[in-house]
Amino acid sequence: MRTAGTSGLLILDEIQKIPQWSAAVKALWDADTASGIQLHTLILGSSPMLMQQGLVESLAGRFEVIRVPHWSFAEMREAFGWSVEQYIYFGGYPGAASLIGDEARWRAYINDSLIETTVSRDILLMTRVDKPALLRRTFDLACRYSGQILSYQKMLGQLQDAGNTTTLAHYIDLLHGAGFVAGLQKFCGQSVRQRASSPKLQVLNTALVSALQPLSFQQALADHHYWGHLVESAVGAHLLNQLAGTAWQVQYWNEGAAEVDFVLANGKQIIALEVKSQRRPIRLQGMPSFCRHYSDARPLLIGGDGTPIEQFLVNPVSTILT
Repeated sequence: MRTAGTSGLLILDEIQKIPQWSAAVKALWDADTASGIQLHTLILGSSPMLMQQGLVESLAGRFEVIRVPHWSFAEMREAFGWSVEQYIYFGGYPGAASLIGDEARWRAYINDSLIETTVSRDILLMTRVDKPALLRRTFDLACRYSGQILSYQKMLGQLQDAGNTTTLAHYIDLLHGAGFVAGLQKFCGQSVRQRASSPKLQVLNTALVSALQPLSFQQALADHHYWGHLVESAVGAHLLNQLAGTAWQVQYWNEGAAEVDFVLANGKQIIALEVKSQRRPIRLQGMPSFCRHYSDARPLLIGGDGTPIEQFLVNPVSTILT
């Protein structure tokens, strides 16, 4: 029984599973306000995109969005005592942390409990997907090529599907909204060209990469080429998770053979990041070329002789923005 003058906290979890949830929330909120009931409501959902599907009523002035990204290295280290190498391979899913001693069980948990329930059920229930099999293969492709630039036409060739690039771009947007993968756009200072560029595929949690490939943790560590891609994906995921909802954009840049792994842009502020997993003298061809094109850019090397990977991942991204 709700009575005037009382206060409390109502928590609604997985709200995106309720069709047109915002209409009911708005009606109850307005009724409580008129009755003088001070009820605070916390609405939780595992996917911003899917929550948006049920937002049929304007809640203007009635809510604040608090984004909760994947767990960071600092959080996983504090909660489970993980090393940076464990975090880079096993990612930021706290529910799976107790299973890493049995990698087959850990991999099954990520695939069955997280990937399948989201890609094969939740997204299909909440929004129209004309080609569910293509959506799943797009997810697998994005995880396999995380950290690499791949044109939509090349993706379609890899997928061997008769779809079109618009559909593929839409599916990547859906997967981004579900917190799985993103397609970074090329930095060039012109938004029209950015959208038309080939995306750089990027997972938001490196567990998605490790769970879909056959290499064990120790095998991945020993494969320097593979580990380098995984480190870059971990850095990209850290940037995207930390900067979601801010004015900063996470992009990439390339011109011929010259490439910069990540470009952070906010108006006239530009930060160029290069990621290197091996500590040896490195010749960075992309960074000088980028800085010649954009003289205001601030270069930053992660790994190698620059900021150690562990130090970068344990600190908030805000520490490099000032």
